[in-house]
Amino acid sequence: MDVIFWYILAGIALAFIAATVIVMVSNHRARHAPALGDEAALEAGADVPTDSAEPAEPAPVPPLSAAPPESPATRLARLRKRLSSSNNALARGLANLLAADRISAATWEDFEATLIASDLGVGPTTALVTALKSRLAIDGVSDPAKARDVLRSELVSLVNPDLDRTLHLTTADGPAVVMLVGVNGTGKTTTVGKIARDLVASGQTVLLGAADTFRAAAADQLTTWGDRIGVETVRGAEGADPASVAFDAVRTAKDRGVDVVLIDTAGRLHNKANLMDELGKVKRVIEKVAPVAETLLVIDATTGQNGLVQARVFAEVADVTGIVLTKLDGSAKGGIVVAVQQELGVPVKFIGLGEGADDLAPFDAEGFVDGLLGQ
Repeated sequence: MDVIFWYILAGIALAFIAATVIVMVSNHRARHAPALGDEAALEAGADVPTDSAEPAEPAPVPPLSAAPPESPATRLARLRKRLSSSNNALARGLANLLAADRISAATWEDFEATLIASDLGVGPTTALVTALKSRLAIDGVSDPAKARDVLRSELVSLVNPDLDRTLHLTTADGPAVVMLVGVNGTGKTTTVGKIARDLVASGQTVLLGAADTFRAAAADQLTTWGDRIGVETVRGAEGADPASVAFDAVRTAKDRGVDVVLIDTAGRLHNKANLMDELGKVKRVIEKVAPVAETLLVIDATTGQNGLVQARVFAEVADVTGIVLTKLDGSAKGGIVVAVQQELGVPVKFIGLGEGADDLAPFDAEGFVDGLLGQ
């Protein structure tokens, strides 16, 4: 009887120890399992379309007054004034160059270093400095106003006012489809809303497609924009196939005779091939209904050279037709405008300098340069 008792007691003890071990292992795995969006999950091939750093809550939609949006001319003048009052490196470098009574070799070196630091890029910097040295050697810098005119002329040429910055919205079949792409945090969803507001004010009918289906906050934010400007937003369930949602949006627009469809896509990690391939799929599926008229790459101007890396990869996948530069405020480096255009061979079409509903404007080369020069 005693032997049986001890066998039973030993069995209970072993069962307790085994249960304890199982619980401890489970807790350890839970603590160390990769969360959605983690690098480990991505490397394992998980289909994770967004960066885990993306905020869970939607960014606030700025108040929209009953008044129509500002005219492009008024908006450009306001943005130019804001740019001229900013304290960016390029503006400071230009001011220092113009302030010199005599431009020495050391002055040129400082100016060249400033241009490169402002994300202008080595190639464009060399071209600008060479042209300025040649012209100022002939004309001299004794007259600051004349020196400023020379500098303005060379900068405008570098920014290239001849590029076609029109948003092309005419198609032979179906609505004009505009896709907005880019990495997380660049302001894609907000940019979609601002462009839609301007199109509605100009008399176009618009429909929004919330193809960022992996983050409910993005679809909620886009829907809020749509409600405030009076346009419909087509969205799917959280986690739905983005290509399917985009397809439904374009097909709905075509059936209803809508002029323009703006498709907001999920933020892609530009160094993850499977995510970029999915973006290509979205475009291919859309074009079963209507051609994509424009693919706008939204870049945060404060990211500098990393923005150029993003631009290169997105252009390979999505056939980018234009650039939207956001956050080009006092903390940004204005040289990115030139660098990204030369990198892709496509124009900057919109520039953003703030969070307000009218803080996105069509890019104007001369206005941009005048802002940098404080004019």
